[in-house]
Parts: sequence; C-alpha cells; structure tokens
Amino acid sequence: MTEKGIVAVVDDDDSTLRALVRVLLAAGVEAHGFLSAEEFLQSPQVERILCIVSDLWMPEINGLHLQRLMNVRKPHVQLVFLTGHADVSSSVRALKSGAIDFLEKPVHSVQLLEAVTQGLQRSRAALEKSIELDDLGTRYAALTIRERQVFALVSAGLLNKQIGAELGAAEKTIKQHRGVVMHKMRADSVADLVLMAATLGVRPSRADFAKSKGIFRAGESSSIS
Repeated sequence: MTEKGIVAVVDDDDSTLRALVRVLLAAGVEAHGFLSAEEFLQSPQVERILCIVSDLWMPEINGLHLQRLMNVRKPHVQLVFLTGHADVSSSVRALKSGAIDFLEKPVHSVQLLEAVTQGLQRSRAALEKSIELDDLGTRYAALTIRERQVFALVSAGLLNKQIGAELGAAEKTIKQHRGVVMHKMRADSVADLVLMAATLGVRPSRADFAKSKGIFRAGESSSIS
C-alpha cells in the first residue's frame, strides 16, 4: 500500500494507460488516467494531483514540456517518467529538473509503486514547506517598519540596549517592540526568530548598523528582503 495521495497517469497509449491505472488502484492509490498532457492540464483534477506518472514522448506537449509547466504552476508536484526508448540525455534533463525517476517500459509494478510512493512523500513535504513559508511571510508582512527593524537586529544578535542605540529609541521602547514582534511572529524564543529570519532571508540594512562598527564589518549586511 502506497502513501495516500492522488496520482495522474498521462500516456497516449490507451492500453498502457489503463494498465498503469489498474496497478495503482489495486495498491490503494487514487489514480486518474489522461490520454494527453493537454487533457490533464484542462481537467479540474490538476488542482488535486500530488504526483504525475507521465510518458516521455507524446504529441503536442511531451513529458519534459509538462514537467516545465508543472514546475511553474504546481512546483510541489512530483513526476515519474516512463519511456519505451532509452534516452540518456532526456533522462538527465528530467532528473535535473526534479523528476523522481525515469523508468523504461514495460515497467514492473513494484518499481512503479516505489517511485510513486517516493513522489507522494516528496510532494507532501514540499507542499507543507510551501504552506509554512507562505504563513511565515504573512506574519512578517503584518509587522510595521520599525518592528521589522527590531526583528532584523534581534535576529542578528543585538541586545535591546544596542538596538535602541542603533534606532535612536529608548531601551524600554525596544523591549516593547521586541515583545510585539515575538507575538506577531509566534516565536517562543530568540532562537525561533533567528530561524525565521534565515528562512525569510531577513537581514539588517546598512542603515541599521550606523553605530555598530564593532559588531559587524562593513559589507556584511544587506537590505531586508
């Protein structure tokens, strides 16, 4: 039994398509078959798919083209490629672009299920990471300009007194800003803020370090992302 998830099978050969779908359904995977990439892309199912098993060579939109389109539209969706003709250069391109595997037809059911299982696992992990990043970005966007400055300086290791000196504010005021930042970012500790800043690419701007020459060397800081 593979990990739960919805799989799209795309192959312009009807008998192959039906056989692949049967294998997945028998393993407990919800699978939907499409005779072309165009049919798949126009289907409402495209929004629910977590993994795609696609023939490499198809008319109009081939497997590599489909991969490029999905990397833009649904970057978390993983692809497994099938082909009846070994093609080293194509397999290299597919794998470099993030494909899970490149299997030759006729593919053994065990190989197919192993690849699909891996694809579903990776897709779920990527989707969860994307959702977490979007949520983190939303929290950061809710900070005021001053709160973002405090966030950047706290995550860079400065104490309240040092931040106050940098921003021309009283230490008590900085402490209040810091508390608000912790609350809005849902951080339990400074270590959490440091991790969030690294994830978001947030760093203090040069202007924030006008007085901290002994803490950061010139050229090490950049604008807040």
